[in-house]
Amino acid sequence: MKTAAQLLKLKVVENQQVHSIAPDAMVLEAVKKMAEKNVGALPVIERGEVVGVISERDYARKVVLLGRSSVGTPVRAIMSSPVITADSQQSIEHCMAVMTDSHLRHLPVVENGELIGLLSIGDLVKEAIVEQANLIRQFEHYIRGH
Repeated sequence: MKTAAQLLKLKVVENQQVHSIAPDAMVLEAVKKMAEKNVGALPVIERGEVVGVISERDYARKVVLLGRSSVGTPVRAIMSSPVITADSQQSIEHCMAVMTDSHLRHLPVVENGELIGLLSIGDLVKEAIVEQANLIRQFEHYIRGH
């Protein structure tokens, strides 16, 4: 099974770039950035370290439902923290287990302490489907004797 780093490299080029935001940025800036980049979450970076993740879900639950202002609320106030990360060499299977057990939709991937990408649950599901299709194809070849 592939590693987190290998899966990140398979993503479409425009989806390989890591978009992030600072904890002191306003929530409105984060929401605009997510919309502009067509992503559902942003890692929150402070002094080169991932300190949290802000997602559309955080915005809906911690700003909209509570009647807060996205203009006057810093990302730090609503980000999910402490953040759970995956090491770049961990298997996709391990990443999927972490995301499932922790109810995460986005998992920052780090290498030597540095953020190298963000995996979504959709990325992992797509890869699982590809791997299952390959396994089925291998079994079919085996059964046919080819």
